[in-house]
Amino acid sequence: MNLDDRLLNGVSALAAVVRSGGFAAAARSLNVSQPGVSRAVARLEARVGVRLLERTTRSVSLTDEGRRFYETIGPVLAALEDAASSLAEGKVTVRGRLRVNIDPYFSQLILGPQLSGFMREYPELKVDLITRESLGDLVADGYDLGIRFGDPRPSSLVGRKLLDSGVRTVASPGYLKKHGHPFHPHELTANKHRMIDFRDPETGRAFEWVFRKGRKEIKIETKSQLLLTDVATMHAVCLAGHGIAQVLELGVEAHLASGRLVPLFPDWQDERFPLYAFYPSRQYLPPKTRAFLEFLSGTVLASHRNTL
Repeated sequence: MNLDDRLLNGVSALAAVVRSGGFAAAARSLNVSQPGVSRAVARLEARVGVRLLERTTRSVSLTDEGRRFYETIGPVLAALEDAASSLAEGKVTVRGRLRVNIDPYFSQLILGPQLSGFMREYPELKVDLITRESLGDLVADGYDLGIRFGDPRPSSLVGRKLLDSGVRTVASPGYLKKHGHPFHPHELTANKHRMIDFRDPETGRAFEWVFRKGRKEIKIETKSQLLLTDVATMHAVCLAGHGIAQVLELGVEAHLASGRLVPLFPDWQDERFPLYAFYPSRQYLPPKTRAFLEFLSGTVLASHRNTL
């Protein structure tokens, strides 16, 4: 396939539709007419011989072939745009728009307080920080990066581990005074303690309660009355004395230090939970994405040090 203006225009139009979520918004971002964007995409589809977008009266989405195509050309196009900007200015500039799909808990508690420093460092960069419960289809939804807790599921995305956070089983002093202090994981069910479940957004089921000590592993069936989807609510319910919860040590340091939450089972604290950054390709990583990844690494490293 020869590279010409029509092909480049089609690729640019397709990328704009994916990033903005529709033809009208893509036209505004490219400063052209909506029919012009439609024609450019149609010519590209004719050129490659496959339908790249599914169009309905209410939505536009990538086809399977379109998704594979966009996974390849998206990073390349971003690199071309950045290279053109760098040549024009004689230096590498972090600029443009960065769209990040991010875990709400990490965004609120860890990233949010540090974000202003990053924005001051890169004044020409616009950041769309979208908190979502699950990663979804990162490429089809037009995101440059996804930040999620948990082991990565099989996909074509590149996963870069940022952190391993310890999992702690905790309760409030009020709960322990009223219901007793368990000293072994098996006592949770034997003594019918109240346990607060948290839903895994990827599976829709409650996370398993797992306890590890070296090579030993214990799984506890919670039979919980309460299932939550928000970490802040889980902390609040646990602090109020409703029951026992399993939480990430990342973010509860102050509660543990003050004694408002009491860690249980100190001999069973080998369970870890990772934080990953996901992005479409190792190659042609745009400066804006690389800069944000470096910022993330520094932020989680500082947070991790505070837990030690």
